[in-house]
Amino acid sequence: MGRDKRQFFEIIYTDCYPMVLQMCLGYMKGDQNLAYDLAQDVFINIWNAMDNFKGKSAHKTWVYRITVNTCLQYIRKEKNKKKIPIDAVEHMVAEEVNEVNSDEHKSLYTAIGKLEEIDRLLIMMVLEGQDYDSISEIMGIKPTNVRVKIHRVKKRLKKILDHE
Repeated sequence: MGRDKRQFFEIIYTDCYPMVLQMCLGYMKGDQNLAYDLAQDVFINIWNAMDNFKGKSAHKTWVYRITVNTCLQYIRKEKNKKKIPIDAVEHMVAEEVNEVNSDEHKSLYTAIGKLEEIDRLLIMMVLEGQDYDSISEIMGIKPTNVRVKIHRVKKRLKKILDHE
């Protein structure tokens, strides 16, 4: 294991851990324990993929991609494991979100949890403060399409929040 690889990993970990955890919290609908486990999986995947990082994009963009892929892979794997009635899922989401501190966070994570996977990803990147160009690069879509999609996701979130 090279010293450079270890140092680069430490920089990535220090720089990106809060963002990775935030993304994982969004994907896990506020379940902190699952989010911490998933964040650990993300950094294992980052470590394993470090030799493939060519520096063609910012390391944060690269980490976003790995985070998104790890989260989506986890969700797909879980969907194949068990089928739960939607009523039970909503109840579970409500219980899991109780671990998040404020009522605003609870409502927001519950609402985010009701969005489609791609919409969840978009809104979590917005909440993380990513600019549209970065989101565009991560998602592989044009910045103008990012703006439109984010606008639509915000409208859906507002509708969900207004009806709760």
